[in-house]
Amino acid sequence: MSWNHYVSYFFGGIFLANAIPHWVSATMGRPFQSPFAKPSGEGLSSSTVNIGWGAFNLVVGYLLVFQVGTFDLHNLACVAPLLAGAFVISLFAARHFGRFHGGNDPLEKGT
Repeated sequence: MSWNHYVSYFFGGIFLANAIPHWVSATMGRPFQSPFAKPSGEGLSSSTVNIGWGAFNLVVGYLLVFQVGTFDLHNLACVAPLLAGAFVISLFAARHFGRFHGGNDPLEKGT
């Protein structure tokens, strides 16, 4: 497997994991932050915008994972970069959106 497959699977994991909160919030009919809100990433977007953004993330994630190389779910060399990407974006989202939704970050002093 060449290095560009690892990079593609890493970013595929980012897009696939990022689709989850947008898709779930949208299907629940709840507004959620998106890049299209004002201010970007902080304001709330409608559930319709979020279903579109979630779907876009799913499509891009699919293309990066399943259309680049030969992704094998049984091969740790394929799965590890995907999970690393999903972990990175999930950690970022937990810290970023926790500010707006009452998340408690034990890494910050004084909380």
